[in-house]
Amino acid sequence: MQLSSLLGHTQELLEIVLHSKKPADSLLDTFFRSHKYLGSHDRRFIAETIYGTLRNLRKCEYSLASLTDRIDTGLLQDDKIFLLLVAYLCMERRTKDLTPEVVSSKLKSARLKEKASVILSGLTAPLQVTVDSAIQRIGIEQSFPDWMVLKFVEYYGESEAEKICISLNEQAPITLRVNTLKSTVEQCQDKLRNEGIETTRTPYSPVGLNLSKRTNVFSLAAFKEGYFEVQDEGSQLLTLIIDPKPNVKLLDACAGAGGKTLAFAALMKNRGEIYAVDIHGFRLEELRKRTKRAGVQNVRVQEIQTLEDLAERYAGFFDIVLVDAPCSGLGTIRRNPGMKWLVTGQTVREVSEKQISILHSSAPLVKLGGKLIYATCTLLREENENVVEGFLPAHPDFRISDASGSAERWSIAGAAAGKYIKLLPHLHGTDGFFCAVLEKQAVR
Repeated sequence: MQLSSLLGHTQELLEIVLHSKKPADSLLDTFFRSHKYLGSHDRRFIAETIYGTLRNLRKCEYSLASLTDRIDTGLLQDDKIFLLLVAYLCMERRTKDLTPEVVSSKLKSARLKEKASVILSGLTAPLQVTVDSAIQRIGIEQSFPDWMVLKFVEYYGESEAEKICISLNEQAPITLRVNTLKSTVEQCQDKLRNEGIETTRTPYSPVGLNLSKRTNVFSLAAFKEGYFEVQDEGSQLLTLIIDPKPNVKLLDACAGAGGKTLAFAALMKNRGEIYAVDIHGFRLEELRKRTKRAGVQNVRVQEIQTLEDLAERYAGFFDIVLVDAPCSGLGTIRRNPGMKWLVTGQTVREVSEKQISILHSSAPLVKLGGKLIYATCTLLREENENVVEGFLPAHPDFRISDASGSAERWSIAGAAAGKYIKLLPHLHGTDGFFCAVLEKQAVR
């Protein structure tokens, strides 16, 4: 398909994404299903341009605003969305066949049509950010909202915050967790190689593989036969740090589609008992399909209204309760760049209240001597340390367990931050994760 037509489709989709609160990946799936005539190359261009524009949205807007001020013209909404794509393609992709004629043909404003050459020249020039605030500078150069940059700076310091923003703008690798119930890592690599897929071992997880190039792994025979699941290395490490023994009773209290549930089942060698519960039945339906494909036999799946539904029957029952809490998800921006523009400070406040409520409701389910694990895939103190430290005064029978030994066991340098485990994209190459291990003890 010609570039002009591809840009038209991409502009149409970007407008949908920018005006929706749904995740970009689901909107792309819907769009491609309704445009089946698009070939794989066309889809790749559209998807990469959408995600790239979302990653660089604020920088593109800043560059466009500066440019249109200089050429003394305003922007119609349609032209602005199109020029955001042009800004990304000029500034980040350096697309060579993006000519003044192509740009002019897609613009509606006659004044802008006349200035197509000037626009392309201006967007190709090095970006000059002239602001006094370090927060604003990082926000513009790395395309993050100021409030989010400020939170990162308060939490990690200015230098680390900027590195985090840079790393969150990188495209995450496709990482697989080998299902050791059906295969060894070497056998899985051989199976994938026979299908033309090359992989490399992950640096920390002993059962992780990174794909050498991006491909649709869900169409592979190795996937359909249950040899692997797609799972970020950080998520794999969380289950390895928890390290459930084969005889335990484990509750995955916010199981969702069950990525960690399946990893636990493999670690426990299909023994013991895993209870996977969630309030969303459609996610659990996906888990049921995945357990069948993976050959998992020790998981009980149950939809609940609230965790209190389990209180009477399962009080003091579980050796391990994992609260992989609903969160803002800011640690996964590499995979969901549009999240930068959907999450707000109010979102964080609301979700942190929900997190501490879930943690309170989970505590009675842990047996004496058992462990309550609190985990998130966010990078903010309000959803991490503050939740744990808000929980402990009301539960004197719990204490924080030092998890540094687990981090050392898997050679995860810098992951044990005091009493907590933190995985950071710029240090570990994983999504951002937080984990606290709380042990239940007799109150004296």
